[in-house]
Amino acid sequence: MMNKRAFNFNAGPAALPLEVLERAQAELVDYKGTGMSIMEMSHRGAVYESVHNEAQERLLSLLGNPKGYKVLFLQGGASTQFAMIPMNFLSAGVTGSYVNTGSWAKKAISEAKIIGETHIAASGESSKFMKLPSLSEIEIAENAAYLHMTSNETIEGTQFKDFPDTGNTPLIVDMSSDILSRPLDMNKFDMIYAGAQKNLGPSGVTVVIAKEEMLTGSPKTIPSMLRYDTFLGNNSLYNTPPSFGIYLMNEVLKWIEEQGGLVQVEKANEKKAGSIYQVIDESQGFYRGCVDAEDRSRMNVTFRLADEALEKEFIKQSEKEGFIGIKGHRSVGGLRASIYNAVPYESVKALTDFMKEFQKING
Repeated sequence: MMNKRAFNFNAGPAALPLEVLERAQAELVDYKGTGMSIMEMSHRGAVYESVHNEAQERLLSLLGNPKGYKVLFLQGGASTQFAMIPMNFLSAGVTGSYVNTGSWAKKAISEAKIIGETHIAASGESSKFMKLPSLSEIEIAENAAYLHMTSNETIEGTQFKDFPDTGNTPLIVDMSSDILSRPLDMNKFDMIYAGAQKNLGPSGVTVVIAKEEMLTGSPKTIPSMLRYDTFLGNNSLYNTPPSFGIYLMNEVLKWIEEQGGLVQVEKANEKKAGSIYQVIDESQGFYRGCVDAEDRSRMNVTFRLADEALEKEFIKQSEKEGFIGIKGHRSVGGLRASIYNAVPYESVKALTDFMKEFQKING
């Protein structure tokens, strides 16, 4: 029997499904009778390659098998993508258009400025990023090579519910913190990317899903390891991939299938987020949601109390009760519950019960 697991609300690396961890535990020393862990195998061998290919196929299947899209497994996190995207697409005479929605969008913009010309298509800065710009506010530069958006800001706690029609301008979206949390019409996107450590698996793997034409013809003036066509031409096996992370990702993707796919996952996420927001909204001001209601994230619930002293006491008491990761990001303070796919409803129920009891005692 396993000991009681923590109520894990970490923002990333984040909770993984218990079933996945147990499967990995059973196969850790001997993967499918090979006498080796998958971590010990050559990435050129047939056994590993079958897992690698299966993970790519399963990911596309969960997204509806969109035609003409390819999956790359990279390293370096979304932060490396902030640089790779402009390095591959920002040539002389074109501009990278960016929607500035907060902490992660600003990092992407900062990297792009090093490489080439950038343009702010819309911004939520006037609201201190507590409200997203509407889709109608987005103005793409006439010479834009792409429009870049961040679908979910983990630090501020905002999330786009829909995405614009960008016409002939490629739409590139950082989905690190909400990929596979809901169904997507992939035809809206030319490229999406995500660090795995929130909804897909462990840290160390970065996923890029893009139309094949976006991944060909990278400039020869940038290093091989920073060119998308390098990985496309080698099935993401140009160098040694993070093989154990990809194996675990494949198991997480299986788990999502077992939940009923993205439709059922979205329902579960709506229920979890709704439970916490309901406690906040019904607290008569004891808890205060940080974000405008229409832009609230289903993945990262951010909220405040009356003062920092009370917030510190909330964190202290929550940790005693086994809640992990409730403290808000150091750049903004406050409180945050990250409730990615693998966070079970039971953990959310325990948190909402704790919130009600804490208000009863301290309200």
